[in-house]
Amino acid sequence: MKTASRRVLIGPVLLLLAALLAMVTAAAPGAHAAGGLDEAAAALRKGPVYVDPRASGQFSASQADALAKKIKDSGKPVFVAVLPRTSDYQPSTLLQDLRTKVGISGVYAVEFGDGFNAGADPRVMPRTAVQNLVGAVKRSQYPTVSERLNSFVDTATTEARGRAPASWGGTGGGIDTGTVVGLGALIAIGGGGAYAIARRNRRKRAEEERAALEDLRVVVDEDITAFGEELDRLDFDPGEPGADDAMRADYAHALDAYEDAKSAMASAEHPGDVQAVTKELDEGRFALATLAARREGRPLPERRLPCFFDPRHGPSIADATWAPPGGAPRTVPVCAADQSRLADGLEPLARTVRTPQGDRPYWDAGPAYAPWAGGYFGGGLLPGLLVGTALGHMMMTTPAYGADFGGYGGAEGGDVTGADFDPGDFGGGFGGGDFGGGGDGGFGGDF
Repeated sequence: MKTASRRVLIGPVLLLLAALLAMVTAAAPGAHAAGGLDEAAAALRKGPVYVDPRASGQFSASQADALAKKIKDSGKPVFVAVLPRTSDYQPSTLLQDLRTKVGISGVYAVEFGDGFNAGADPRVMPRTAVQNLVGAVKRSQYPTVSERLNSFVDTATTEARGRAPASWGGTGGGIDTGTVVGLGALIAIGGGGAYAIARRNRRKRAEEERAALEDLRVVVDEDITAFGEELDRLDFDPGEPGADDAMRADYAHALDAYEDAKSAMASAEHPGDVQAVTKELDEGRFALATLAARREGRPLPERRLPCFFDPRHGPSIADATWAPPGGAPRTVPVCAADQSRLADGLEPLARTVRTPQGDRPYWDAGPAYAPWAGGYFGGGLLPGLLVGTALGHMMMTTPAYGADFGGYGGAEGGDVTGADFDPGDFGGGFGGGDFGGGGDGGFGGDF
């Protein structure tokens, strides 16, 4: 009986010791895996820095631990991997593959052989910021890997949005047995808590997206209807006397734009999808303006932005100076009617949308209209046009909109997403180029 009782007691103790040993091994600051993409990803889910054992000559365990502590203390989702240039890692897709396997949104920096590059989810760091930071680090020509990585991390942890993933635990440094026991108890009691929080956050964002898309749908449907009415009023017959192939091509382009806009809006799932709809409407209206000029024997119109005050007015004909209430003057593209009104000291005919505070010009109606405006005016020019307005302020200060004009659907820094991210939005790390120099390329070609 004593032997049986001893077995009953020893069994759980051995299991507990084994579990604690596994946790201590995983949490030990200097622990390194055997190498390879899967091992790198597994390590980065547990901590911010991974050094492939075959690259330990470039970056020592003590240097890795110090860098990991710096990142953890910042509380930002910055991941760093030091990898050898071997067939285990495919240069052309390395950042994308690493981000996919880690499955957490953030900034990813990789020292690969004798080169360096980085990428980031757009909500964490805009593409241009990543490219500029990578370029600055490369051009600084630091003599050691440690100096290069620390320089990158010092800036990245300042600029990155979001928070460190829950799977990293606390700040860097050692871990004692009492901490391990307490951690084990917390895991036993609240296992899956981090996943539940991330899931709840994703659900909340999905609800916000749906509400924003419905707000946009009202405005975009009005725009589509207005364009359809323009087509109905056109009174153009491709077979009419005087019609030529150029006129018929313009007319076909306008009809295609109308159908494409309707189709794109019907299939829109995220607010950012609306940008493609308004871009089609802008293309269609320019085709109508070109057709009208051909039919009337006038010079063909210059390809310009639509009227700033209401894109339904069609392509602009000139630039005019305008200032929003309380804002600084700026130059905006205007149609003939609004040019005349401004010259007479009158208010332009602004496109208004419904808000809880009543009808407001779109530029003062809030962030939901960023993708709508982005399709009409394009990414590079719109923030400048909107400086001093509510929408302009939002686009300048919120990277989700500043990067993509309606960047709903991206993950917050530190969110667990698995492979659910758009590699085209993973800024800074793709598109070929020299791994060793510059700041806008990938890791070079296939290994």
